[in-house]
Amino acid sequence: MTIESPHNAKLKEIRRLARRRGREQSGRFVAEGEDLLAAADAAGWRALERYVAVGSGLAGTQVEPELLARVSGLGSGTRALAVYEQRWAAPQGPLAVYLHGVGDPGNVGTIVRSAHAFGAGSVVLGPGCADPFGPKAVRASMGAVFSVPLARGGVEDLPGRTIALAARSGERLQGPLPGGEASILVGAERTGLPEDVLARADAVAHIAIAGESLNAAMAATVALYELTRVPTA
Repeated sequence: MTIESPHNAKLKEIRRLARRRGREQSGRFVAEGEDLLAAADAAGWRALERYVAVGSGLAGTQVEPELLARVSGLGSGTRALAVYEQRWAAPQGPLAVYLHGVGDPGNVGTIVRSAHAFGAGSVVLGPGCADPFGPKAVRASMGAVFSVPLARGGVEDLPGRTIALAARSGERLQGPLPGGEASILVGAERTGLPEDVLARADAVAHIAIAGESLNAAMAATVALYELTRVPTA
């Protein structure tokens, strides 16, 4: 079967999943590009539907290239995309990253990527966060969305000792952790963590920098590195 009409129901579904409401209603999301689909395969995610451009030589439902480009979120179009069921887990350690009000999907996806790089047990999405299964977040994760457990929750759900990151507040963040479980708390890009979240954390720490600030994704990445680094002899 080759999809040749822009009014095809399956293409309409892909367009619907580009919107957060559509993803929330269906519990599904779209990943684009051969690299992301390969990452999903490697992580054991089975696609509900896989669509490929006619003439690409790839396996999947064939779609006329111009129609696939119309539903693609990539500026240059794509040769392959797939639909997956969202997966949500419980917050888990030994090291978790909690996001509160991180509204930029690129930052959310990058944090998921960093969490995967440094072996974090989960990324926990609190209120006001961008959807980690949105197109920009999935792309920014570079496939890590298929490997890092994602959870919804609050500070009370986090494993181990909670360490809130705050600009120029608290102690200097220093690692590695002596052992046990811990959760890093990361706030909104402009305003950081609200006072009530800071008050509920076990510790408040800052990253020592020369400039004014780091964005949320960079701060989370530096914190993950610091808390997982192997001490030198």
